[in-house]
Amino acid sequence: MNTIPALLDHLVLATPDLAATVAEFTRRTGVAPAPGGAHVGLGTRNHLVGLGGTTYLEIIGPDPEQTGTDGPQPFGVDGLTAPRTITWAISPLDLDTTAAAARAQGYDPGEVRAMSRRRPDGTLLRWRLTDGTAHPSGLVPFLIDWGDSVHPSAAGLPVTPLLRMSATAPAPDEIHPALTALGTHLGLDEGPVRLSFTVDTPRGAVTFH
Repeated sequence: MNTIPALLDHLVLATPDLAATVAEFTRRTGVAPAPGGAHVGLGTRNHLVGLGGTTYLEIIGPDPEQTGTDGPQPFGVDGLTAPRTITWAISPLDLDTTAAAARAQGYDPGEVRAMSRRRPDGTLLRWRLTDGTAHPSGLVPFLIDWGDSVHPSAAGLPVTPLLRMSATAPAPDEIHPALTALGTHLGLDEGPVRLSFTVDTPRGAVTFH
């Protein structure tokens, strides 16, 4: 089986300290992630790295320039104590049709909502996505639709090609039906919940968990 999931849009590496994690990624790979932008009102911002084709890595963490934001931050970054590959996203041809088909097969990917952020060059990106917490393990992807916005991978990002993805879960057979309902796959072995990916870099293959 191809170790890169079908329809993969991006991976999410969440961290309690964005600057430190970006510096560590740069040290390990020799590639510096590009600033993405702030999620205004949510208290987070991100840096991005292309993974080849129309896929990318999002490194997301608290935005020190945003203060007084209410509620939990995206991907639970405000509760993390260390960086972690927390989940992933797929981009089907039709988000609403795929979500409806998944519900008909017994998996509800969650409510669809709109989000936006402004790139450093001022370009406003708008997208729709399903609830990223629909499956608490993070091993089942959320769905994303970029609409008319330019896909982040097309913004001249530095690239570390994705070589493979894998995961472990206490009961892999309980996760496969949800993946099938969404039209994708993920290599799963038995073990504690963990999502891993390996990229090709100027310093060789590097794996992140």
